[in-house]
Amino acid sequence: MALAKTGSALGDPKTYQVSPQVKRYTLMDLGFIKTKNGNFQLERSLDPNSPFTAANKLKVTFKADLSAFQMDVTTGNGLKALNIFKNPQNADNVVQYNYIIAELIERQVLAAV
Repeated sequence: MALAKTGSALGDPKTYQVSPQVKRYTLMDLGFIKTKNGNFQLERSLDPNSPFTAANKLKVTFKADLSAFQMDVTTGNGLKALNIFKNPQNADNVVQYNYIIAELIERQVLAAV
């Protein structure tokens, strides 16, 4: 998936956009890491019990100029996109996903469309 102005994770019924108030220092405060090509990337475990297990992850990447982003839920190794919304066994992952997204919206990194 390419970086775009709007996006959502696979299966998420909600769509998000880059907040007009997003700032680089806010991304750094939230744990985004600057990649080799200048983009900002966040990887968060969706395991509600331990952030250190190899559970499903939320990956959010912002373009270096903060004009576009990409959001995916992936397997623990980060190679395959998943739809955590269709399986009831992933209910804890969905709760954790919604918590992280709510924090990104509250900190004016993302905005709901």
